Amino acid sequence: MAAFGNPQLKLLERLCNASAVSGDEGEVRRIVLAEIEGLADEVKVDALGNVLATKKGTGRNRPRVMVSAHMDEVGFMLVAEEGEGLYRFETVGGIDVRQLPGKAVLVGKDHLQGVIGARPIHLTTADERRRTIPLDTLRIDLGPGGKAKLGERATFATRFQRNGPVLIAKALDNRFGVATLIELLRHAPENIDLLAAFTVQEEIGLRGAKVAAHAFDPDLGIAVDSTPANDLPSHDGEENNAYNTRLGLGPAIYIADGSTLSDPRLVQFLSATGDALGIPYQFRQPGGGGTDAGAIHRARAGVPSISVSVPHRYAHTAALISRVDDWKNTLALLQGGLARMSRDVIAGSR
Repeated sequence: MAAFGNPQLKLLERLCNASAVSGDEGEVRRIVLAEIEGLADEVKVDALGNVLATKKGTGRNRPRVMVSAHMDEVGFMLVAEEGEGLYRFETVGGIDVRQLPGKAVLVGKDHLQGVIGARPIHLTTADERRRTIPLDTLRIDLGPGGKAKLGERATFATRFQRNGPVLIAKALDNRFGVATLIELLRHAPENIDLLAAFTVQEEIGLRGAKVAAHAFDPDLGIAVDSTPANDLPSHDGEENNAYNTRLGLGPAIYIADGSTLSDPRLVQFLSATGDALGIPYQFRQPGGGGTDAGAIHRARAGVPSISVSVPHRYAHTAALISRVDDWKNTLALLQGGLARMSRDVIAGSR
């Protein structure tokens, strides 16, 4: 397996601190293009902004394996200017409006500093405090004289931190996947043609993955993402039996989610790989949500697909928490799986 340490974590830090709200993924795309220069036989940016990199293997009858990770993150779009640095905005992707008041944000390509403002507690009534603040009453405040352009994106201003085994950042969903794909290209196995898709607009409907899968026409697809861990204690003190994944148990192999029923041959193959190589893993419990696999598996005449994710807490908020070892083991499982991959994996019946 490839080495894992400070260089990988520094790359993840740069990716997390970049701003790349859906439809405006340029900052992350530039990092990706710089990092994969010279690593692939072909690299192109398609009409939507996906980065499509192909690394060919050697030998005959190689499977074409698409590995996908989305570059975009949830955030905001400025939609109206009200003067004095105040802007109305809409959310981009799934964001809980209850968590927005008081959050610091960065606006536009110049990373203008602002805050999502709401009336302070001193000026609200008891009845108002019992209700969720409607989105249309919130404003991004750049301060008097602050100036931005309508249509510009804004993202949470949280900076990447490491605290021992713990990582804290915005956009770990899905900079984990982006950093993983870069490492897979660095150490691409020769038994496959590796088709790496750094996709756009996943958070608003898996749009980039749809056209990327059509362009690549792969034999199978693996979506690499980050998934919410619902592993906190239940409110009534009883054991939490409703978790999706748990921090510290390794990569989450999907059986089913809101957009995909994973190919059972790939579920068995990746779990057997983990067992053979001594890599811890867990099965993501079926439920809502989805990954790029939701678009990949329906491309062309159909693509056997699966998702593998790094678990995190507090999805789509200003600060996510994850574990270093969970990412390390996710990368190891994918490297081990790709090195063992052959057409035989999907040759039998589902």
